[in-house]
Amino acid sequence: MSAQDSTGVIHDIGYRRYAGERTPRAGIVRSLLASGVVAVFGFGRSGKAKVLPFALLGMTLVPAVIQVGIMSIIGLSADLLTYSAYNAGSSFLVVLFVAAQAPVLFSRDLRSGVISLYLARPLGATTFALTRWASLVLAILAFVLTPLLVLFIGGLAAGASLREELPRVAVALAGAVLLAMLVATVAALVASWTLRRGLAIAGSIMVLLVGIGVTAGLQEVARSEGVLSLAHWAALLSPFVLVDSVQVALGDAPTQFPAPAETTGLGLLLLGTAVALMVLGLVLLVRRYRSKGA
Repeated sequence: MSAQDSTGVIHDIGYRRYAGERTPRAGIVRSLLASGVVAVFGFGRSGKAKVLPFALLGMTLVPAVIQVGIMSIIGLSADLLTYSAYNAGSSFLVVLFVAAQAPVLFSRDLRSGVISLYLARPLGATTFALTRWASLVLAILAFVLTPLLVLFIGGLAAGASLREELPRVAVALAGAVLLAMLVATVAALVASWTLRRGLAIAGSIMVLLVGIGVTAGLQEVARSEGVLSLAHWAALLSPFVLVDSVQVALGDAPTQFPAPAETTGLGLLLLGTAVALMVLGLVLLVRRYRSKGA
């Protein structure tokens, strides 16, 4: 093709330049964070998208409401309030919520390819990926903290002692924050690498839910064989078992699994290792976004 044939023409089709106030970088992050949290619960999407998250939230509240109701009506002891064991006991519902909603934040943009347009903005891949992760963490926190607060406030209304209940619920709240961060990291990685919603849901359920049974079984076998160190460190294979172990070691909470950490030092080592693994997971998540946005 000759140089004369490659000439082009610029057409003015009437677009006007944006002359309003530009949102600063912090404002973009806050907006992305808030939109991510509400999107997990179906707001801004179809009515059908709200059914599953709120149905699961309602189901996870049932045991808390029943416990508070029994305390209020029959007058049983406040020992019925088991804050630290609540999320392990409702792990099936927590996993279903995370597995079903993580693809909303981590699969659609990557699968459609629109992520390259998002990352062309000043926000960048690292901030975008970490803000999405923070949105999922906050949504999970809303899911797991709500029944704990119902237990706590309902228990106090039923006559439980604030002085006795406050340390116990504080341990459970700290455990819930750690659980939300760990579970969000696992689900975000699975959803960002599988892309297909069905595969992402199945993969997250496989890793999180089956991991609980595998870890508990491994701990039981290791303990019966007298290999206690292996039984303790196996907790790193499941966020739920790990949080239980840390709560036992650092918060003197009752355990739900065969081999929790027995000393404060071991509890701190498990916590530090889990945080390091979570940071590694976030690095992999950022690299995934960078590769798709390049």
